[in-house]
Amino acid sequence: MMDPMAFDLPGIDLSWCPGCGDFKILDSIKKALAELGLGPLDVVMVSGIGQAAKTPHYMKAHFFNGLHGRALSNATAIKAANPALEVIAVGGDGDMYGEGGNHFTHTIRRNPGITNLVFNNMVYGLTKGQASPTSPRGFRTSVQVDGVHAQPFNPLAAALVQGATFVARAFAGNGDETKEIIKRAVRHKGYALVDIFQPCVSFNSVNTYKWFMDNTYTLEGHDEEDFGKAMELALLQEGPFPLGVIYRKEGVPVFEETLAAYRKDDRPLFRREAPRKAVKELLASLAG
Repeated sequence: MMDPMAFDLPGIDLSWCPGCGDFKILDSIKKALAELGLGPLDVVMVSGIGQAAKTPHYMKAHFFNGLHGRALSNATAIKAANPALEVIAVGGDGDMYGEGGNHFTHTIRRNPGITNLVFNNMVYGLTKGQASPTSPRGFRTSVQVDGVHAQPFNPLAAALVQGATFVARAFAGNGDETKEIIKRAVRHKGYALVDIFQPCVSFNSVNTYKWFMDNTYTLEGHDEEDFGKAMELALLQEGPFPLGVIYRKEGVPVFEETLAAYRKDDRPLFRREAPRKAVKELLASLAG
């Protein structure tokens, strides 16, 4: 087993607020990867914009930080270029379900072999507390002064409908349980969503650590391959909300394995000799 400290970056300046649930999730990620025997060179962390999206800046591993809401498209491309890497896309509920909602939907359809960790605090933390796609009805902010009127986005149900092959939910406050769920998500062959309840101590005084502890429970004896039961659990409007693997389906082809580039050669693209002559001929033909 790898030492979790192998992923530490000493001397960094963390910008998260004291008590933020992101600290606990970061710790769970490091421990999960270490227990899987993975090292910094085996992992690529991909993110967009937001407090959760800063996670790759705070751990030693490959990382790609792109545009707001674009983490999943970048993660899919990285996995396609080198399927041997463990690719983890991280971001908040705004980044993944709001700005990145279109990518969220179509990444699930493609089923790339990536892990998608969403830190769901039901508020925009980076931009000072506006309502997010998952904010509950009635939630008041400095912008939504009369409370949120829209139905909150349901990531678990949306993922199931689009055919996600691994759907799970965790709570940042349950560090060991979150670690185990992340381990299973990384091991899964295909797209894996882990929606992680994460308290925002600065801008969400409703969904606190206590609120999540009082309104969640750990699944036991659940048939993870029962789609109907998974949808029933996902559609719950009020707590208690289940934590654990909601749904899992094995044996579905993954995106990178369907690419023509790997039909006769399973080497990642960077290990192949560039066909310079063919490239020159192609460029010459395009030049007219």
